[in-house]
Amino acid sequence: MELGISTFGEVNPDGVAGKALNAHERMQELIAEGKLADEVGLDVFAVGEHHRPDFIISAPEVALAAIAAVTKNIRLSSSVTVLSSADPVRTYQNFSTLDLISNGRAEILAGRGSFIESFPLFGYSLDDYNELFVEKLDLLTKINQSEIISWKGKFRAPIHQLGVYPRPYQPTIPIWLAVGGTPASAIRAGKMNLPMTLAILGGRPSQYVSFVNLYRQSYKEAGHDMDKFQLGINSQFYIADTSQEAEDEFWPSYEKLMNRVGKERGWSPITREHFEYLCLPDGPLFVGSPQQVIDKILYQAELFKHTRFLAQMVKGDIPHAKIMKSIELFGTAVAPVVRKALHVTK
Repeated sequence: MELGISTFGEVNPDGVAGKALNAHERMQELIAEGKLADEVGLDVFAVGEHHRPDFIISAPEVALAAIAAVTKNIRLSSSVTVLSSADPVRTYQNFSTLDLISNGRAEILAGRGSFIESFPLFGYSLDDYNELFVEKLDLLTKINQSEIISWKGKFRAPIHQLGVYPRPYQPTIPIWLAVGGTPASAIRAGKMNLPMTLAILGGRPSQYVSFVNLYRQSYKEAGHDMDKFQLGINSQFYIADTSQEAEDEFWPSYEKLMNRVGKERGWSPITREHFEYLCLPDGPLFVGSPQQVIDKILYQAELFKHTRFLAQMVKGDIPHAKIMKSIELFGTAVAPVVRKALHVTK
């Protein structure tokens, strides 16, 4: 199993047209986090695309290129690229450029995204939410397989026998499909032979077993090589020396994030009691001591038999030094034990 870090790059909005000091500091922190994740032997560092004042990363490829310059081995991925509102040609060119900079470490995790700000920003209608993604995923995968392409769709000008450059250092750029639990998405990923990453942010993980099995069944029935089957699980995460320390340090930022987003979406406010319920051994939050996180990763490995776990950092108001310690514990105290238990060589 590959083990990695995912982050949305939370930031306290500067609220200014220029001289964004908070944003500058947060970007420097992200680069340092990626560098540390590489140094402690983690496999993946992923950054998510958003177009909001409370998240810093609107251009994952650019942020990842900066991290590529200070790392050597770690895979560099989006988490996610909001493909529905992006141009697949430009997306491919940007990630191909990242691949050349990083000596072949770029990946794309494509999805619809968990927020909708990019649709009006780039002139798309939410009425076309599903159609946009399906069409653009089709174009992106075709570009990835062929230097010269001809293609025609509904939402973009056609392409006739044109090349898309530069081409990557890798034979092709790994394209993962990000999903949140829609059965059609699991079936699509299986049929298209795309690795799938499932975000489990709420509910008991055991509830998602049938969903994962649907992806596995679709993959197998499409005739793809099961030896190359890949599945990722993405869950929110924070490690400290003890479970009490982890929960006490993580809760204020988690409460602020979930209630801010929840207010936009009409959710009931989250309570500390509910939070602690989510931290239980069979809950979705990986918040606790190194041993608790080890146990939860191995528990989910039995459930899903997945090949990648992405630990989604939620920084909020947590001091950067504590975030760095959490990453260090993940790489030095958790990863070696998990790899040994699952017979993974590193």
